[in-house]
Amino acid sequence: MTTTRLNLFFLWVLLHNCSLLTAQTTSSFELNTNDLFYAEVYDNIFRGHFEHVDIAPESSDFTSIFHLYLNTFGKQCPSYLPQDKVKIMKKVCAEERVESNAYGMELSRTCIRWEWVWTGLYAKPDLYAAKVDLENRMREKSLELLHDMIMDDNKMGNTVDMAHKAKGLALDMATFFTQNACNGKAVLRFEENMKRYALGQESIRIKEVSKYTLAKETGGPTGTQDFTKLLDDLIEDQAKTWMMNKYIGGSITNVKEHAKDANGKPLEISANYKYSGWGNGNGAVRVTFENGLPKCIYFADFPQNCKKPNATILATYAKGNYTE
Repeated sequence: MTTTRLNLFFLWVLLHNCSLLTAQTTSSFELNTNDLFYAEVYDNIFRGHFEHVDIAPESSDFTSIFHLYLNTFGKQCPSYLPQDKVKIMKKVCAEERVESNAYGMELSRTCIRWEWVWTGLYAKPDLYAAKVDLENRMREKSLELLHDMIMDDNKMGNTVDMAHKAKGLALDMATFFTQNACNGKAVLRFEENMKRYALGQESIRIKEVSKYTLAKETGGPTGTQDFTKLLDDLIEDQAKTWMMNKYIGGSITNVKEHAKDANGKPLEISANYKYSGWGNGNGAVRVTFENGLPKCIYFADFPQNCKKPNATILATYAKGNYTE
């Protein structure tokens, strides 16, 4: 082989390998959020599309995500922490004041002295600093948040909703690092943008739109849909966060479509279902739609509380996978 041909051969190999490397980088540079409770939030933070993140930085939802993410990384990915890692601290009550009546019966218990203790976990210093900054800002709003809770006309429903969100987040973090590598580029980008979102800084944007955003923009499919299957999937997903009862899969009955929009897409459907646990085992659900996609799930026990449908199910529905 002549020198010229040899050089051309090596050039071809180099270009071929570069193209493969680019393809691998593109395919691996995706955050896997499938079936996660906060999938849409994670994906839009990862992409730097902060305008599509529907929870504010100074909200209990985002603060909880940031807090539990750092704790989970510290537990599941400790070998990927830097040399200058910092201790994750928590505030605990060091001294209580207990008030009792004349008979020695406890009437109240109040913490009068707090102290910070180490959780046994470490975090990346920049992320931990951002979390502390965020929590300090949240602390300044504590009286405002307390006032809102006191004045809330739907205290019970919203309290249950908070418990469901907490369980959904815990389930997310249980699988987040099995779906995504601790030191993967996607996780590193997610962390950087999560920090920037917390601090109100400009994001690092990825050009491609989230599949969840695209589904909303495209809207739901036309034609006859298998609402029984859709409701079964939506409720089964919601039931993962239930505290007491357990949904009986495949128990959807009495499905009704109450209204359609000008394009023939549903506006509202309802149905009955079965569950085991507390109560009589009979449940009712109502789902409202926007642009042909499920927007809110309302269960009969808390009819004012809009439960957000699973974003992965919505994206699947938008593709027409429930069309009969």
